[in-house]
Amino acid sequence: MRAGAGGAGPAQALRWPPMKARHCLQCGTLLAPFHDGERERLRCTSESCRWIFYGNPTPVVAALVEHEGHIVLVRNPGWPPKFYGLVTGFLEANETPEAGVLRELQEELGLEGEVASLIGVYSFEMRNEVIAAYHVRAHGTIVVGAELEDTKRVPPDKLRPWPGGTGLAVRDWLARRNG
Repeated sequence: MRAGAGGAGPAQALRWPPMKARHCLQCGTLLAPFHDGERERLRCTSESCRWIFYGNPTPVVAALVEHEGHIVLVRNPGWPPKFYGLVTGFLEANETPEAGVLRELQEELGLEGEVASLIGVYSFEMRNEVIAAYHVRAHGTIVVGAELEDTKRVPPDKLRPWPGGTGLAVRDWLARRNG
């Protein structure tokens, strides 16, 4: 999981947009706030350009990883010692969400896997992300990737969701599993 991806980290007081552009990406002129009739946005101040910064959410994929009868949770560097979350990462250009979640599984845990199902799609407003969460059945030997600090194996009956972000996917997966 790259820093900030997927909303599995500790709560942070961020405001939208998390990245505030100052200059136009087309012509380099300063941006200024304006109201487009629906909400406040940033627009290029050049009369010949008028490019708009929409601050659209970043697509993130998340994997609820089932491996040898357990759910594998991960901890990123900088997270509190007892905090673990799902494998997550940013979707790359020209990549399907299913391919992206399997790539993240390989990068972060060194595992191969198959997408068992889409759990759901979740808005994570605090980080301006949209998370596509999948149940992934994995196989192989776990090799912790450079982006992680630790992993934890949890029996599915001991897994508990957390509020917000990828915790909502855990909640929904557990409800389907137990329902």
